[in-house]
Amino acid sequence: LFRATPLVYGGFQARGPIRAVATGLRHSHSNMGSELHLQPTPQIGFAIARRLAQDGAHVVISSRKQENVEQAVATLRGEGLRVTGTVCHMGKAEDRDRLVATVLESCGGVDILVCAPAVNPLVGGVLKSSEQVWDKILTVNVKSPALLLSQLLPYMENRGSGLHSLVPSSSLFICFSLSLLGLTKTLAVELAPKNIRVNCLVPGYIKTDFSQVTFSDIWKQCMECRGRKGKPEDCAGLVSFLCSSDASYINGMNIVVAGFSPSM
Repeated sequence: LFRATPLVYGGFQARGPIRAVATGLRHSHSNMGSELHLQPTPQIGFAIARRLAQDGAHVVISSRKQENVEQAVATLRGEGLRVTGTVCHMGKAEDRDRLVATVLESCGGVDILVCAPAVNPLVGGVLKSSEQVWDKILTVNVKSPALLLSQLLPYMENRGSGLHSLVPSSSLFICFSLSLLGLTKTLAVELAPKNIRVNCLVPGYIKTDFSQVTFSDIWKQCMECRGRKGKPEDCAGLVSFLCSSDASYINGMNIVVAGFSPSM
């Protein structure tokens, strides 16, 4: 979401300052005054937070663990970036309420929401998963991004435009990631009249702590196809583009970042 004053955003003309929320984070080049709210996952979320902050956004990051928040805030502030952090478990309503309150207190509103949930308590067959596992992945990876957006929507509407990006990243985890692809299409149609765009970034095999556990046997195949492993920064650059005015006519898209993966 962009403010009304014209600013240069990552080399593109945008309206700012910008305020964004991104979920799923672990652990200068433009002169924009922006505010971005991010919630960390393993490394992809952190890379997105860093890139948008480098592009001038004020980033609010969150994670389930206080130590992750403190480390991420210290790292980004050490790079001279504007960052605020708070603890938030996306599956808990009271934590989402606290995240929204922190965003409003720090920035007064929100312009961009980036959800990068990545909980996967089981690596194995779908039919071997317990009901508890099904419920946990559904709550954190699918329900929570939609519920958080519903809480922030009134403040995004006040901005007059906005962007909501979903970043899905075991077989059961992929089942729910596909749900996010459908959610992207539905929300894009529903929110288009409000001038809010919704897109989904679909990472291939990106080198993170999460993917090394779930996709360790596929790294060799990826290397043979592309010559290198995907990096979190490969995703961050695309999100930065989607936040720019150059992407103002891109809506409801599921964009694959895989460097050519046979399974994509």
